[in-house]
Amino acid sequence: MVILFRKKISDIRTVMGALVFYTVIYFLGYYAAHMLNELSGRKLIVNRRMGGLVLALLVGTAHGYKIISSPPPHHGDGAGFALGLYVLLPLAIITIAVLYLNWQDRQDNER
Repeated sequence: MVILFRKKISDIRTVMGALVFYTVIYFLGYYAAHMLNELSGRKLIVNRRMGGLVLALLVGTAHGYKIISSPPPHHGDGAGFALGLYVLLPLAIITIAVLYLNWQDRQDNER
């Protein structure tokens, strides 16, 4: 029971690490879009949130390809589990957050 509990805590830490990693990538894309707009003097990228999301999805695609193309570890659960846990879950959370914030902005603009 204690070993199973420790494994679950370890899984939570790695998922949180992946979520933090993709959140940092998202904000790098977000602020890169902002800086590009500031340097150009006009809006080249209208929706900075989508710009950040696109960068996070591109990095996630490269990360997923690396997970699938490398040989699985002998002690691991497999490439599908790693792909879902380290790539799909964090990107799904970030995508839901971005879509929710865009929806909230649209609701505020209609008022």
